[in-house]
Amino acid sequence: MRYLPLTPADRSSMLETVGASSVDELFRDVPEAARLSGPIAGLPMHASEMAVERHLGKLAAKNLDAGSAPFFLGAGAYRHHVPASVDHLIQRGEFLTAYTPYQPEIAQGTLQVLFEFQTQVARMFGTDIANASMYDGSTACWEAILMAARVTRKGKAVLSGGLHPHYGEVVRTMAKFTRDEIVSLTPELSAQTDDAAVIAAIDETTSSVVVQYPDIMGRIPDLEAIAEAAHAAKALLIVVVTEPVALGLLEAPGHLGADVVVGEGQSLGVGLQFGGPYLGLFGCREKFVRQMPGRLCGETVDAEGKRGFVLTLSTREQHIRREKATSNICTNSGLCALAFSIHMSLLGGEGLEQLAAINHDRTQALVERLTQIPGVSLLSDAYFNEVTLVLPRDAREVVRELADKGILGGVSLGRLFPEQVDLHNGLLVTATETVTLEDIEEFAAGLAAVLEGEAA
Repeated sequence: MRYLPLTPADRSSMLETVGASSVDELFRDVPEAARLSGPIAGLPMHASEMAVERHLGKLAAKNLDAGSAPFFLGAGAYRHHVPASVDHLIQRGEFLTAYTPYQPEIAQGTLQVLFEFQTQVARMFGTDIANASMYDGSTACWEAILMAARVTRKGKAVLSGGLHPHYGEVVRTMAKFTRDEIVSLTPELSAQTDDAAVIAAIDETTSSVVVQYPDIMGRIPDLEAIAEAAHAAKALLIVVVTEPVALGLLEAPGHLGADVVVGEGQSLGVGLQFGGPYLGLFGCREKFVRQMPGRLCGETVDAEGKRGFVLTLSTREQHIRREKATSNICTNSGLCALAFSIHMSLLGGEGLEQLAAINHDRTQALVERLTQIPGVSLLSDAYFNEVTLVLPRDAREVVRELADKGILGGVSLGRLFPEQVDLHNGLLVTATETVTLEDIEEFAAGLAAVLEGEAA
């Protein structure tokens, strides 16, 4: 495709039409502090290709790779072993280059994969249906809140203090454009989840209640009690799952009263990938299917009675009148959904349960070892593969000192909640099947040395 630049006359005409005096005026909503007033200081205007490659290589070498060090990070993105078969299969040409399956007669493979993916997610979540994936967990969470507002015709969402703060930020940002009321509860460094506070915040104007399971500190909320309170107020319970492997051991949210279950599918089939692309999961009760965002693949038969697959539901604004659209999601994370589905197929139900059990065993071993260190205590004894430890000082400093020793020792709550000083001694650590007993011992020795050095 040729690039045809605009002439000055073209630009002037366009600016006049939209009522702007200059191109810069189009960016007036961007805070002035975030705008560049000129070239970036210290960055050369040009360099040779070899010089750029060498410089970028030096920058990349400063990273501490997840696979080259004891790794205990989580907080919504988890390091699991991805079988080599996953990468091999998703790189097949018919998958890697596939686009939206508008023409079912030439896209049966893609449609069948999405149908199987939906089935796997619905069974995992305990919901009647699931869509063909979304962008990521945080945007799926917001779409669920929008859906609840359409279903209930109310506009207040209650967010548990245990919801991942990044998810909460996405929700609050998007709500500025819809004028939905968002009630965000304050997280507490407590062994108990904030179930009582969530229930107390529900009233007749509430459209949805959003609870993470397990929550951001690794605790397990009582979904049945919250569901009962939400339904009594004719509100929907939205459950967020950032670690789907946990559902190999924990009861599915849909079986505990959740109306909508959303989450992040990165743990299965998708690597950490420096934060993306990831995979949004979305499941709900069948009676809400017409209000569900995204798209739905279905099974049917052709004129000869042979099994086939089609796009059954696609209520995005490209396909129907904009005011009737349930979402502006223009596609699904197809390749990541395929990777998820392949990994799930390789595991099967029993395999997922075994993987979850290994994760929990590793975390128990981690907790037992780290709590032997003076000054380190466990926040809650109800957890899956992620737990919060309480340290005798600010965990942000501890994490930095551990990194200097080549140990990626968890995520500090101070990083997640910088404004909340009472959480700053909390350290969120995760142990998956990729963590070895040697890793745990190295972490324990490093943590003890860091804390002893402070005490000295």
